[in-house]
Amino acid sequence: MASRSATLFLFLSCLLMITTFASVSNAYSLEGYSYDYLPKTSIPKKVVLNVIDSCWRWKSNWATNRQALADCAVGFGKGAIGGKYGAIYVVTSPADDPVNPKFGTLRYGVIQTKPLWIIFAKDMVIRLKNELIMTSYKTIDGRGAKVEIGNGPCITIQDVNHVIIHGIGIHDCKPGKAGLVRSSTTHVGRRGGSDGDAIDIFASSNIWIDHCFLARSADGLIDVIHASTAVTISNNYFSQHDKVMLLGHNDKFTADKVMKVTIVFNRFGERLIERMPRVRIGYAHVANNRYDEWKMYAIGGSANPTILSEGNYFAAPNDSNSKQVTKREAKNGWKNWKWRTSKDVFINGAYFLPSGYGSCTPNYSKAQSFIVAPGAMVPALTASAGPLRCVVGKAC
Repeated sequence: MASRSATLFLFLSCLLMITTFASVSNAYSLEGYSYDYLPKTSIPKKVVLNVIDSCWRWKSNWATNRQALADCAVGFGKGAIGGKYGAIYVVTSPADDPVNPKFGTLRYGVIQTKPLWIIFAKDMVIRLKNELIMTSYKTIDGRGAKVEIGNGPCITIQDVNHVIIHGIGIHDCKPGKAGLVRSSTTHVGRRGGSDGDAIDIFASSNIWIDHCFLARSADGLIDVIHASTAVTISNNYFSQHDKVMLLGHNDKFTADKVMKVTIVFNRFGERLIERMPRVRIGYAHVANNRYDEWKMYAIGGSANPTILSEGNYFAAPNDSNSKQVTKREAKNGWKNWKWRTSKDVFINGAYFLPSGYGSCTPNYSKAQSFIVAPGAMVPALTASAGPLRCVVGKAC
């Protein structure tokens, strides 16, 4: 027993050495907010930062070197560089024109052919008139402003690569209308109308979604479909939604075998029902996430996906019929699917039903890899999930 205790103490000590303690002010609270976004509140001066946040949040000069954020991802989306090698583009207006966007608007920035790091001059709420179609090598960086996209169609990442979305709220997304939408500086195409996802990742790769708030959309909050791969979804706060996250187009779309997604340091908050995530065919590493609530299940899937649940914190609902974390959509044959749990913490009767044989490790490259903490540390590691209230000249 003494040997086991010493080993655990040594592991936790090493883990804390790779995190950073930093002064943090004006951050968004994650408790008890009552409207679209996360209100300002005071939090302890010293917080434990997870490995992504410790890469940049302690630096007071973050605003003069914004592109350094692109070096901070872990997992399968580590290679996403967004607009790291491009110029800074400043959004000055929340206006939107889907066909002829004006300079200074968000849509004008995301359709440019050159790499851009897109920031915001002030707080703003953007109500898009149709889906926002992004081009490759773009970063949307909300740090330093309170930025919301909502109450209209939202974000489409289709047939592109190297996109980073960081630090914004995306909520109350509506289906898009059939009609013309500009997808680049040289092309305007007729669209059939988007489904109403907050973020739709379609046939794209090297994507990183970090520190966003996502809630109450007509369809999913994040979809990763049509052979999209090399995706990391991290430090986000999900709230008030039914079908949260879908990985994989449908059970017969075998091209999704290439799909690899890392879901890490997220907080799945109040009034969530299912799909955190639901996985089809591909691979998901679900690590160090906090699950506060689900009505049906937390992690599910169909068509023989591979899922590693590692170091998560699952708090089951009081409903005795909803204690199981997992759900498999299959009449038979699922016992060979590789679904594993390791270092997870289960609260209030929660339990994970594993299956399959053989290894299901993510086989990350050295650059992609990170140490997964024990589930008991997740409340601390996810305490800053969602957009941060960063102030220029101060650590976030």
